[in-house]
Amino acid sequence: MKKEILEKTAKEYFESATDEYKKERYNSAVVLFFKALIATTDIYILQKTGKTPSSHTERFKTTKEKFPEIYIILDKNFPFYQDSYVQVMEKELAEVIRDDTISLAKKASIKIQP
Repeated sequence: MKKEILEKTAKEYFESATDEYKKERYNSAVVLFFKALIATTDIYILQKTGKTPSSHTERFKTTKEKFPEIYIILDKNFPFYQDSYVQVMEKELAEVIRDDTISLAKKASIKIQP
């Protein structure tokens, strides 16, 4: 049941991010693509460990220890998510996070593209 909820959430965030991206609302797109990335990460962790993290701290710790290739993606994108509240985000940055989310979704064997 948890996987289905996470997958629905990931798809919803991704679709909403895509809508915002098309409207050139890149700050919103960055936030929503990152949330889709987080939900997709949680699906991947659930598939591999049978558990989901309860916080960003736990998520980062788990990926750093067990899935370093996923940790690198999260670590790279998290500052942009944080900056989106106080800086103007560019189209290219939204595209990077979108593409990272698509790549991770493939690793987790889920389809998130609208």
